[in-house]
This record gives sequence, C-alpha cells and structure tokens, in this order.
Amino acid sequence: MSIKNVMVIGAGQMGAGIAQVCAQSGFEVLLHDMNEEALQKGLKNIEKLLARNVEKGKMSAEDKSVTMNRLSPSSDLKDAAACDLVIEAVVENMDVKTNIFRELDQYAPKHAILASNTSSLPITEIAAATDRPDQVIGMHFMNPVPIMKLVEIIRGLQTSEETYESIKAMTDELNKTPVEVKDFPGFVSNRILMPMINEAIYTVYEGVASPEDVDRVMKLGMNHPMGPLTLADFIGLDTCLYIMEVLHEGFGDSKYRPCPLLRQYVKAGWLGKKSGRGFYQYN
Repeated sequence: MSIKNVMVIGAGQMGAGIAQVCAQSGFEVLLHDMNEEALQKGLKNIEKLLARNVEKGKMSAEDKSVTMNRLSPSSDLKDAAACDLVIEAVVENMDVKTNIFRELDQYAPKHAILASNTSSLPITEIAAATDRPDQVIGMHFMNPVPIMKLVEIIRGLQTSEETYESIKAMTDELNKTPVEVKDFPGFVSNRILMPMINEAIYTVYEGVASPEDVDRVMKLGMNHPMGPLTLADFIGLDTCLYIMEVLHEGFGDSKYRPCPLLRQYVKAGWLGKKSGRGFYQYN
C-alpha cells in the first residue's frame, strides 16, 4: 500500500519528532493533540529544530519552508479520515492507547494502517480494540527521533505481511533502519536497556556507589556515551518504572522487579530532567 498522508497523535517530544521526520521525508502530516497549547508548542519546537539545521548548513531555508508547509495541526481525531497511516505517540498507558485505537478504527479509512509508538505495551492487545487487527503494528522510534536511526517494527499476533511490508518500506523512506521484532514485553530495546538501568539504580539504593560514579563506570569502563542514571533522567523515571512494571507483569520473573528507590523517586515527583530533579538536579 502506498502511504502519502500521515497523522501523528501526540505533540510531545516523541510525536513532534515523528511528525518532523515524516514531513522532511515528503509525507503530508497532520500533528494531532487535544491540548491546543501542547499542539502549538510541538509545532514551534519542530520549527526551532529545523531553523537550527539551517543555521548549521544541514538543510536549506527553502527545504525548511517546504517541510513546515507539509505540517498541519489537528485537534479532532476525525481528521484521520484523510490519512493512510496513523502513528499514535501518547502516554504509555494501555487504557489510553486502546481508547484512541477504538476511536481511530471508526474514523480512519478502511485501508489505513494504525501504528503505535509504544515502547513496551503488547501490540496484540492494542490491535484487539479494533476491527482491523491485521492493519495494526508497532513503530517504536528512538529518542530523539530526528537523530536516532533505529525503528523497532513490532508485529502483533494478527499483523498481516502486507502491513509489515508497507511500514518497513516507509521506515526506509524516513532514512531510518527498521528492525523486525516479535510482540514480547519490552520488545528488544527496553527488555535489555531497562533492567540495566534498574540494576544501576539498585547499586545506588544499596550504597555501592554514587549516581555520578555509577555513570562514570559505565561511560569510561564500558564506553557508553551516557551513563544509565543520566539516561534514566532523560527518559523520565516514571516511564522507566512503568516499563519495568510491564516487564515484571509480562514475564512474571523477579529479575524485572522495579527497584524500591525508583518507586520512591517517582512518588516524590522526582521524574528526571522534565521535573527538574531525578538522580541529578536540573535548572
């Protein structure tokens, strides 16, 4: 199936990033958010990033203008009626996502593919909220979307071969690298990454080392570009906790048990960079 018109649901950091790379790659994009302030902020952030690319000589002013012209705001899910693909990028909560997919199933044309940017939730369960489970798939982009090359493509139990091939081809058009992944908790990226972050938190919880020294060990000893606790703050400690809970529930294995310190920080409102404090403090 040929994809030309795309709707991205959620104008936060991930949604805006997905909308940006789609528009830069020639797709007509509707950026949707129920919150008008969030929607305008998302569009302004895209324009700011594109302007920075112009300043750095990475794109021309004309290309920036063409890209922004491909982007349109949307505050009504019924706008999905004009789209070939809808990519959902809202909060990592199953009830929220299934409600959106249930509505999209009513509004999107019969041929449209419905994709989720979920980082850990089962695509099969999301697809079950629709009458087109064969046209539901996972597209897990990495953050920050304009820079990171990987997209995990997750097949649900009923995802058709045609749907998979269409999304794989589109991912290539976005100049991203698609990796096919089966529908298991955490997929590949977070099944490996989150237990490492959780273990790093345990080393702080048990007094083995300070957050600074844990990050220093992983950066200098393992050649990681960013320490796991800095990365956790960047991702959001609430998101890290939620994914660990999904892994713990999905596999029923104690090795995925979230660290009590992680729970405590989230309850305290220390969510990382977005709240101003996590394992580090931010201005």
